[in-house]
Amino acid sequence: MELFIPIIAILSIFVILPGMVFHYLTLWRKQRALEPDDERMLEDLWRSARKMEQRIETLEARTDATDNPDARPSRPSPPLD
Repeated sequence: MELFIPIIAILSIFVILPGMVFHYLTLWRKQRALEPDDERMLEDLWRSARKMEQRIETLEARTDATDNPDARPSRPSPPLD
C-alpha cells in the first residue's frame, strides 16, 4: 500500500499530465483558424461598426453646425469601403 501512492504520483506527473497538455494543445491548434460562420459574423460586425462611425461623424458635424451657425459646414469624408 505504501508503494501504491508514489507509483500513482509518478504516473500522473509523467504520463497523465503531459497527455492532457498535448490533448489541449491539439485542440487549440485546430481552433486557431476562424470558421466560415465566424468570419461572416466578423465581417458583418465590421460593416456595422463602419456605418455607426459614419453616423456619429454626421451627427457631430450637424451638432457643430448648430452650435456655431457662422461656421462653414465641413465636407463629409468619403466612405472608405
